[in-house]
Amino acid sequence: MTTSTLATPVATDRTELAALILRVTNGVFFLAHAWLKIAIFTPAGTAGFFESIGLPGFLAYLVIAAELFGGLTLIVGFKTRLVSLALVPVLLGAVFSAHWSAGFFFSNAGGGWEYPAYWAVALVVQALIGSGLYALDSRN
Repeated sequence: MTTSTLATPVATDRTELAALILRVTNGVFFLAHAWLKIAIFTPAGTAGFFESIGLPGFLAYLVIAAELFGGLTLIVGFKTRLVSLALVPVLLGAVFSAHWSAGFFFSNAGGGWEYPAYWAVALVVQALIGSGLYALDSRN
């Protein structure tokens, strides 16, 4: 019986790369959504939208802060598991408050809940696999 000594390092390298790609992508998406709320919708406009769907306006500022802080920490790989899990309620809030009534498909008018639900699952996967080697978390 022969065993390959290359299988483990290659698999490990791919796993580390996958963790990096997922983590940075999640982080960039959160920064993009924070930027959208700050630069396009404006924080006050976002608060107004939150109020229009029955949420307290101040919650918009907390969401913007979570998206900024969470996005940055995911990109650099700091406290990746904790931050990933902490951001799941933000996305579940988007699913059930802003997108649920539009139906499943995100291409529906008003944007269905498909995309934020998928993103929440991606964050759970990130929490399960961790930050990977290429992150501040991996440095001791």
